[in-house]
Amino acid sequence: MRLRTPMPELPTAEEWLNSSPLTKEDLVGEKPTLFHFWSVSCGLCKEAMPDVNQFRDEYAGDLNVVAVHMPRSEKDLDMNQIRQSAEEHNITQPVYVDNKHALTDAFDNQYVPSYYVFDAEGLLRHSQAGGGGMKMLRKRVNRVLGNHIKE
Repeated sequence: MRLRTPMPELPTAEEWLNSSPLTKEDLVGEKPTLFHFWSVSCGLCKEAMPDVNQFRDEYAGDLNVVAVHMPRSEKDLDMNQIRQSAEEHNITQPVYVDNKHALTDAFDNQYVPSYYVFDAEGLLRHSQAGGGGMKMLRKRVNRVLGNHIKE
């Protein structure tokens, strides 16, 4: 997905955890949105989750945060395992369970963990993949929020 690409529509999820189903219209307009792709079988995702949760809590009220569970194998499709992992890792933000890769394909995403930051108008401003890079993610989110204090 290229910079300044509009946020794709959110196809029907297998299930939403921690939220009723969200739409693009729910996310665009008032504040920026961070999509965080992860998987229950991804070690780097589990290592990054405390940082993602801290980020979510620190920017509460200023940033929409949506986790997207992207299965990497048949074993990752188990809803009980997904629910349990979300609970174990304190994922309290909305979780889009993408068992059919509908949103994954709409984002043209191939990696977990990966992060996509959209501005309040719904245009992609930053994307990155991999376990590290929270400093860069913070810098980009602060830029989108128009505040450079936390950088």
